[in-house]
Amino acid sequence: MTDESPEPTAETVEAAHRPILRVVKGDLTAEELAALVAVVAARNAAAAHAAAGSKPKARSQWGHPARMARTPHRVGPGQWHRSAYGG
Repeated sequence: MTDESPEPTAETVEAAHRPILRVVKGDLTAEELAALVAVVAARNAAAAHAAAGSKPKARSQWGHPARMARTPHRVGPGQWHRSAYGG
């Protein structure tokens, strides 16, 4: 069994080295260029996620905030004692 991978063509090598962004006008600092790249990458990632149509992971009910809410106290004889024991 041989592992033959296709040789890269000149077209694929050129596409791999082609810049994704190009600053046409202005003089950007390294920080400004990094911020620009981060924004564009985040936007592309969001678009790819939306295009994939993937649903977010279901949230565990164990830590759901609604579980922290207690039932209301009832008024009547002996209810204050029962409120501590859930009965």
